Amino acid sequence: MSRNDFDVVVIGAGPGGYVAAIRSAQLGLKTAIVEKEHMGGICLNWGCIPTKAMLRSAEIFHLMHRANEFGLRAEKISFDLQAVIKRSRGISKQLNQGVTHLLKKNKVKSFIGEATILDKSKVRVLKDDKSEEILAENIVIASGARARELPGLEADGKIVWTYKHALTPKRMPKKLLVVGSGAIGIEFASFYNTLGADTTVIELVDRILPAEDAEIAGFAHKQFLKQGMKILTQTSVENIELKNNMANIKMKHAGKVQTEQFDTVISAVGIVGNVEGLGLENISIKTEKSHIKTDINCNVGIEGIYAIGDVAGAPWLAHKASHEGVMVAELIAGKEVHTVDPSSIAGCTYCNPQIASVGLTEEEALKKGLVIKIGRFPFIGNGKAIALGEQEGLIKTIFDVETGELLGAHMVGAEVTELIQGYVLGQKLETTEEDLISTVFPHPTLSEMMHESVLDAYDRAIHI
Repeated sequence: MSRNDFDVVVIGAGPGGYVAAIRSAQLGLKTAIVEKEHMGGICLNWGCIPTKAMLRSAEIFHLMHRANEFGLRAEKISFDLQAVIKRSRGISKQLNQGVTHLLKKNKVKSFIGEATILDKSKVRVLKDDKSEEILAENIVIASGARARELPGLEADGKIVWTYKHALTPKRMPKKLLVVGSGAIGIEFASFYNTLGADTTVIELVDRILPAEDAEIAGFAHKQFLKQGMKILTQTSVENIELKNNMANIKMKHAGKVQTEQFDTVISAVGIVGNVEGLGLENISIKTEKSHIKTDINCNVGIEGIYAIGDVAGAPWLAHKASHEGVMVAELIAGKEVHTVDPSSIAGCTYCNPQIASVGLTEEEALKKGLVIKIGRFPFIGNGKAIALGEQEGLIKTIFDVETGELLGAHMVGAEVTELIQGYVLGQKLETTEEDLISTVFPHPTLSEMMHESVLDAYDRAIHI
């Protein structure tokens, strides 16, 4: 092979791409990766990581206001928004450098620039009007996605923000409108609301967090209202007028039109795949609704070409992208692999309270015609939750009556994003209700609620 001949070239260095590249290199494949902007991609630089850093600051700020509950005193509590942002950006920079180091350590050749697929074995990299070509037997497309913009609600960075603007604000919003109540919208609403912004969330459908179990979403809705957040469902933006550093928003709610003024609008209405400029048309790669169509092995229908992560469709989660990256690398290396089952991928939302889920919701299970048992356990019945001062929460488990299979698990409350993996592992190991019932959970822990929820499904709960 010449210097620019590779077994694998990966386009995009996000959590799918860089993992695919590292795993390919570990398997003895000569590997290159092309990234046009930041090692680590959107997740590490503009998504998962910096938002969690900001939300941690908000969580501590919230706890400081509750100091008296814990026998403590905290006076003149305040925050420095720019210091919060500086910490968040510093964490992203640290991890960005970490990814760069890992790629170098694993002898992955990195190219910085925009990638275009010229044919099934050739990629051009363009940077500052200079280009070079890479030859590869296999191409992995991991170009990710970006925020969707609604017509008439295009971001200007001053009044109308996307997630990037919300992560690096020049000012603190006073009156904030968040359009969209999925994970991204709710996390930003939670952050800014906790810091004192007068926050309104609007959602087009009849409830917030539409991907979650309705009961869990309803519980979260009530908690957000207690925190002072305003929530309008079945609401659409009809018109926006930007004037005098304010946004006059005409909204249609329950058939009625109303106009309200905000100084900041965050648009969080989904994502679109980054498919432009990749040269997909050069080799007839098919797309649907801005995402590349693939089979269960992430193959695009052309031998040796794969698409992984957000550009390949839902669920749009970093851990799904990483798993696909490993799977594709091992496929290329000729190993047997386990394909990714979307229903086994846990979703986590880091608002206050946290939300986590895996598998079927109650509605989905019933729609499939399954006969189910449901168990529930409230945080108020758990000693550790009460000791933490976090007694607002719920764990819900769903089982198949005939087989005892754990069909789904849904949680809302403190640290549920850490608890959910127990149920994920249980599903992977095809655990039944008897396995979970007979498992000894440590005390005092929040995880005991997972056990009690299973017990409740079979009328055996002890602490409620």
